[in-house]
Amino acid sequence: MSKKLWQVQPLAPAEFRAAFPAIDGVVLQLLHNRGLRTQVAIDEFLQPDYDGDVHDPFRFAAMERAVGRVANALARQEPILVYGDYDADGVCAAALLVSSLEAFGARPGVYLPFRESEGYGLNEGAVKEIMAQGYRLVVTVDCGITNVAEVAALEAGGVDVIVTDHHNPPDVLPNAFALLNPKLPGETYPYPHLSGTGVAFKLVQALVAPATRQRYGDLAFPPEGFEKWLLDLVAVSTVADLCELIGENRTLVHYGLTVLGKSRRLGLQSLMKVAKVEPGTVDTQAIGFALAPRLNAAGRMNHASTAYHLLVKTDPAEVDRLAQELDEQNRQRQQLTEQIRQAAREQVTPVSSKKLLFAFGADWPPGLVGLVAGRLMDEFQRPAVAVGRTAEGTWVGSGRSVHGFDITAALDACREYVTKFGGHYFACGFTLINEAALAPLGERLQHLAASALTDAEVAAVLPIDAA
Repeated sequence: MSKKLWQVQPLAPAEFRAAFPAIDGVVLQLLHNRGLRTQVAIDEFLQPDYDGDVHDPFRFAAMERAVGRVANALARQEPILVYGDYDADGVCAAALLVSSLEAFGARPGVYLPFRESEGYGLNEGAVKEIMAQGYRLVVTVDCGITNVAEVAALEAGGVDVIVTDHHNPPDVLPNAFALLNPKLPGETYPYPHLSGTGVAFKLVQALVAPATRQRYGDLAFPPEGFEKWLLDLVAVSTVADLCELIGENRTLVHYGLTVLGKSRRLGLQSLMKVAKVEPGTVDTQAIGFALAPRLNAAGRMNHASTAYHLLVKTDPAEVDRLAQELDEQNRQRQQLTEQIRQAAREQVTPVSSKKLLFAFGADWPPGLVGLVAGRLMDEFQRPAVAVGRTAEGTWVGSGRSVHGFDITAALDACREYVTKFGGHYFACGFTLINEAALAPLGERLQHLAASALTDAEVAAVLPIDAA
């Protein structure tokens, strides 16, 4: 492994330091490094205030429309489906929205796709099942913004779709009944970094707002303050999904940790017990290294329904059993990930002049290849891609990258080898057209990385805030 390249942040300007004489010098340097340079931003960070720092959900451009459609569905007792995802963020979002709709007296359905056979987001088979079961409204959580064809099929079949998502939107947006995504072009919501569960929370926050209670007075609203008890799920999801912890997210997580410490959810209580986390001491590290990996293990090793049921069930014996099951799945996930990492490492070494590492295995579960790619990237400080195969024979891959190489943009240049792909600058996921595409895809990605990265750029960088 190469030597680390130390990047020491420049000292904050004298005028900035002089403007905040009451704040410790190192703390002030840390604030400056994170772009928190005004009194308002610093106060929001150091002293989060729920009433002042959590934004009005109706600042979303489409929130009025979304609330109206959900309220009408509740009033007419229309069948509603919540469509989620298989990771911790998607499972928390589904649990949050389902339990909220139930608090209105509804009995919504829930659909969590199977990672291995269905992949991420809406899919053709799920669309057919949704229509066959007679749903009139689908609300997606933590997914949907890229599902143009699937949303069109649902809308054409008489099913309205409200998309709540936080992923980067594509150039062509789905023609849904309403789109709630803080990253949409021209979106009026002031904070773009919410988790998928955070966006679902904003919908619920709007549904229980005083203005909504007044406008739809005939609905059976949950009690005042109901939404604050949902912040445990918001905190878990925001940390699990590696969302930034400044701005509104910091306030939501700050209060969410308090709620998590006294959570009413028996499943979270059981999960903390098996993870040996004391409720009174739960913090972001406990979420990131103890709770989130166990929630994610369900979707990686089998089906995310285990994690979902843990969050919504109310029978003590059942949630204890589910927590033990997740704990065991997480242990298996750790062991199998390490075996695959070693096999992948043998494939890519010696690394020598390679700017991108590409490894694959027919017996590698697709739910684990992202973890393996991340481990390779961490060890060798260059982009890494790992590809596994589903039980049906489909090859599914995941990539992790470094500064200087947009791995999802690189996949865009390899469209002839993939049936679908998505992600962002540092991480991607994709499905190959067939096994024959493995070698040419690996060669093309390595060529693109070689063109984009210099030797200096693939050196391990150690950012240093202050001495």
